[in-house]
Amino acid sequence: MTRPIETDCLIIGAGPVGLFAVFELGLVDVKAHLVDILPKVGGQCSELYPEKPIYDIPGFASVSGQGLVDNLMKQIEPFGAEYHLGQQVDAIEVLGSAEKPLFRVTTDADQVFEAKTIAIAAGGGSFQPKRPPVPGIESYEGGSVFYSVRRMEQFRDRDVLIVGGGDSALDWTLSLEPVARSLTLMHRRDEFRAVPHSVDQMRALVAAGKMNLVFGQMTGLEGDGRTLSAVSCRGADNQPFQVACNMLLPFFGLTMKLGPIADWGLNLHENLIAVDTEKFETSTPGIFAIGDINWYPGKLKLILSGFHEAALFAQKVHRYVYPERRLTFQYTTSSSSLQKKLGVA
Repeated sequence: MTRPIETDCLIIGAGPVGLFAVFELGLVDVKAHLVDILPKVGGQCSELYPEKPIYDIPGFASVSGQGLVDNLMKQIEPFGAEYHLGQQVDAIEVLGSAEKPLFRVTTDADQVFEAKTIAIAAGGGSFQPKRPPVPGIESYEGGSVFYSVRRMEQFRDRDVLIVGGGDSALDWTLSLEPVARSLTLMHRRDEFRAVPHSVDQMRALVAAGKMNLVFGQMTGLEGDGRTLSAVSCRGADNQPFQVACNMLLPFFGLTMKLGPIADWGLNLHENLIAVDTEKFETSTPGIFAIGDINWYPGKLKLILSGFHEAALFAQKVHRYVYPERRLTFQYTTSSSSLQKKLGVA
């Protein structure tokens, strides 16, 4: 087993609320690591509406989803949080007591943490990939069919088919082309949702004969039930064709599901985690839930609410991490010690 990473607080979810939690924890000298199933920070803001304007963030008449994330990353830079992306928390084991919590947390990438406290900031749950409506695809998952790339070496010298027309499909097309023996990108039509620069790079590779671009939709899989040999497709002209491959990466978007959180033994309220309104602690001492994942009477699913919850939960986390210290509340506008932490003193 991988040697555990020890941390004061493990934040599950690297969306805006999880990122702001780093700031509030940093002000009280609590170190944090973050885990997120997505390959980049930002949560829904970056993945679902990076260019969509948000109008209810204090101090911003309007800010894009990605703009908010970028500002948060700049704000928390002084606190040196560490990020573990592209992996999902599978299990949480309670090692400590109610007075002195300690948890062992394991991800699906076999990373292990020992955390004094945990903050679940997972939005509406974990992002789960949408499974293509192709008969029998489940039996190939984990062997020939993957919905994300955890290790690029897994695709070295393989015949790879990537299906999709968004940023994820184009990004992995460009990244895996030098690694794969052959690479084909398939989309429904010759129009892409990805950033133009990525599309231009992909077309240049096609023109140079380094990869293939085809248009159509998957209709079936050929193989022995575990290892693919080809994908059956139908073109825009309704004519069938096949793409020979032994690795398939379908990028059909993401949905939000509670996922493994439902199995962590926490009190739930309609698939949300019930917390108190003093410190936003769950039914397990030392585990907190902030942001859209939590529930309490009067809860509003606003980023603003999550920021408020992050500020209060950090106070209780400090008491767990430093039980011998008295915490004096300070303002960043007037406290020289806080300004020193922020690098502005």
